[in-house]
Amino acid sequence: MGIRLLRKKGEQEVQIQIFITGGTIAKRYDPISGQLDFDADHLQKILTEGRCTEEVEIETLMLKDSLEMDDVDREIIYQSCLTTTAQKILITHGTDTMIETAFKLAEIKDKMIVLTGAMIPFGFKGSDALFNVGTAFGALNAYLPAGVYLAMNGQIFLYNNVYKDKEKGEFCALS
Repeated sequence: MGIRLLRKKGEQEVQIQIFITGGTIAKRYDPISGQLDFDADHLQKILTEGRCTEEVEIETLMLKDSLEMDDVDREIIYQSCLTTTAQKILITHGTDTMIETAFKLAEIKDKMIVLTGAMIPFGFKGSDALFNVGTAFGALNAYLPAGVYLAMNGQIFLYNNVYKDKEKGEFCALS
């Protein structure tokens, strides 16, 4: 492909740090077990298919369904965001508890953090993963002020002005 997507630590300060936490976006169907499991390479595939030219650093923090996340997991995400030198952070996350994690991350005042995920796994037909990751990159490059945002359904939401409408299967603004 010729596109370098992953910058190794120590080369230069990375502009965008990506943290993978799991969620539906990272799931795939295992034809042997008949179950959904996690595809550790899902984000690299999304960035390649989306023709991303940004240089990013990708780190997998965990591969969990967000319904299984707890305060310890949110603390790992928080500490990772706090300690990275990057000022722009993209987090892939399960949609069920994405907002809870966003509220925890709002304690970080000097960085731009965008959480995104998918309602349908990336590898499935009709997935919203590519669109949502693209929207998240757009948000990171839109000169928004530091803060915590969610990028879903082609929209950027401030972390404290969004809810997941489970009947519609989409995120909506509170006001």
